[in-house]
Amino acid sequence: MKIDRLIGIIMIMPDKKRIGAQELADKFEVSTRTIYRDMDAINMAGIPVCSTSGVGGGFEIMQNYKIEKKVFTDADLSAILTGLYGLSDMVRGDDLINVLAKVKSFIPADREKYIETKANRIYIDLSPWIGNRNTERYLKIIKAALEENRLLTFEYADRYGNKSTRNAEPYRLVLKSNHWYFQGYCLVRNDFRLFRLCRISDLQMSRESFVPRDYPKPQLAFDDILETIQTKIKLRVHRSVTDRVLDYCAFEDISSDGDEHYIVRFPFVENEYYYDILLSYGDKCECLEPTNVREKLKQRIRNVLSLYEN
Repeated sequence: MKIDRLIGIIMIMPDKKRIGAQELADKFEVSTRTIYRDMDAINMAGIPVCSTSGVGGGFEIMQNYKIEKKVFTDADLSAILTGLYGLSDMVRGDDLINVLAKVKSFIPADREKYIETKANRIYIDLSPWIGNRNTERYLKIIKAALEENRLLTFEYADRYGNKSTRNAEPYRLVLKSNHWYFQGYCLVRNDFRLFRLCRISDLQMSRESFVPRDYPKPQLAFDDILETIQTKIKLRVHRSVTDRVLDYCAFEDISSDGDEHYIVRFPFVENEYYYDILLSYGDKCECLEPTNVREKLKQRIRNVLSLYEN
């Protein structure tokens, strides 16, 4: 975890006149390139770190600068605690316990109650209401594999339900829209993939290790693509499903239609995923326009009905 490492470096440096990048890299089990990036982050945070090249070179805090507890503002500390508390429910471990203890050591005694109160104004709970109860256990396995550079093996179901056995090098955990993923290099597909945890079964950490490769940032934003393929369709929905409809559109897209219903300009893409969304509203939603979407919904409803009639 980066924040744990940064705080660890900040706490180590005052005790040493000068420390090399390789020594820090070995201590925190990261690359020297990562240490150089960390030093840039520490400098940007207002702690003046200077570097010396050559034999006996390394990093040191500028002379006459003293790190005090006030290096972090109340806002800094409350923001850090809010994020750490939110992670601690799902990604448990000694590292999180240690970093929480370290962060709290920076809180002046007379400000402790105020900062804790401020941090608790935002409560983040990443655990699901219902659903896949393997998520927490799988997060723990993936986290261990990330730290030890160990391969993962698992069964994976694609969006159509087709299952395949995968071997992958894990590189990153991703939380996107209430769903956990891990980014890895799939040795079956010979490419980087985002694997959704709820589609994974029988996850195992292999004894086989791997040499990490450079990995790209996952594509998590599709706004530009959606602008070209998304259209607005006209729905009439019952007020009982309004909260679910608002997961996909804004209040500006909704207008009243009597006491019980609303007219909605709903963002839509012509694929199975969006048709499934509309059908999930059941008899509380009617597509008014366009005609082709309305007709395809009618056909899908007839297909569902035939399952029960036969």
